[in-house]
Amino acid sequence: MRTVLRRSRATGPAVLAVLLGLLTVLGLAAPASASGLNDAADAMKRVQLYVDPSMSGRFSPEQADGLAKKLKDVDKPIYVAVLPDSEAYPTKNLFVDLRTKVGAAGVYAIWRGDQFQAQSTGPEVLDQATARNLAGAAYRSNGGDIDATLNEFVDGAAGRIEGVGPQHSTSIAWVLVPVLLVVLLGTGAVLLRRRARKRKEEKARDELARLRTVVDEDITAFGEELDRLDFDPGAPDADDDQRTDYTAALDAYDHAKRTMDGAERPADVRPVTEALEQGRFALATLAARREGRPLPERRVPCFFDPRHGPSTTDVPWAPPGGAPRPVPACADDAARISGGRDPHVRTVETEDGHQPYWNAGPAYSPWAGGYFGGGLLPGLLVGTVLGSALATPGYAYADDQGGGDGHDGGEYAGDDFDPDGGGSGFGGDDFGGFGGDDFSGFGG
Repeated sequence: MRTVLRRSRATGPAVLAVLLGLLTVLGLAAPASASGLNDAADAMKRVQLYVDPSMSGRFSPEQADGLAKKLKDVDKPIYVAVLPDSEAYPTKNLFVDLRTKVGAAGVYAIWRGDQFQAQSTGPEVLDQATARNLAGAAYRSNGGDIDATLNEFVDGAAGRIEGVGPQHSTSIAWVLVPVLLVVLLGTGAVLLRRRARKRKEEKARDELARLRTVVDEDITAFGEELDRLDFDPGAPDADDDQRTDYTAALDAYDHAKRTMDGAERPADVRPVTEALEQGRFALATLAARREGRPLPERRVPCFFDPRHGPSTTDVPWAPPGGAPRPVPACADDAARISGGRDPHVRTVETEDGHQPYWNAGPAYSPWAGGYFGGGLLPGLLVGTVLGSALATPGYAYADDQGGGDGHDGGEYAGDDFDPDGGGSGFGGDDFGGFGGDDFSGFGG
């Protein structure tokens, strides 16, 4: 039970002593030997107000009684302390320590010496900026009058704080309903993500199965080229450069086989076709050395079928209904096009039968990306089915170096949304607010 201070009609020092004694009993003031924040917190737990005895000359017992009554009437979690500029109330962590000892969320207003400041424990009570602004406006409007400043602040804060004071219980429904909603939403989000992940995994398995057929054909074709190669590294006419080229081709073949055997997702196909492209260039270089020809220029494979080996020139080409563009071609395909014939095009199996690989869909982007690289590929494929997929906003193909699958453009940003990422601005029991952890109020 809280006893409200009554105005005494007596005058003189004796009356003042009696009033100070009353304040001590009621918890509105502390004895001269009080232990600082402990006494302040004990009083504020009961009546939301503490006045240090040394401040009674500037904030009288009558004024304290009136403010205590107002705090009770407004029924809001507003806690007020009137303190001297004293080492008993160090500025370091003043708000944090006081709030921790009181143990209640709310708005804390502290008049210390000639300074005044207010902070909120979080936006669920009152926005931090609003608490600061109310305190600043009240301080500047009342010329150092503690009573007027505190009353103006309490009036302003009470009108902006949602809910009621800590002495009122809250219906359990208001607690359980939000909790249940959060649980249901969280469960639904988990189930949706699992379903999306399962669909993604199934799609990746299907695409890898299609790619495996095509890549195995490429590996087999390259192995047959090595078998047909009439080169003996130990022959008298073989030099170190030729042996280096031959070893590079063999290593590329072995690397391609091992990588494809361990492939678990479509993106794993890209390093396989990269190895095959490097191996075929090594064979082309070896052939030039043995025949005494100039070494070939380092070029990407033939666009029409990478199994043809490195391209030798660029030729104009346009997909059906598309605009012409220069594409790299091997010598044989370049001759066929210049003679008005169709090049030998690599086709793959699709639901609509065999189609050129560029019309087989985005599943083949890792395969093509390993041969032609990320920067070149989209320009070559403009106007094709694969090119349209690569140009779709948000689509990430096999050139993605971030470790994604490369075939589905990654996940939506919503999957990475952190509902707690914004934080509360509160940081546990620690107030945010101006002045860091120090009391840095208006005035002084």
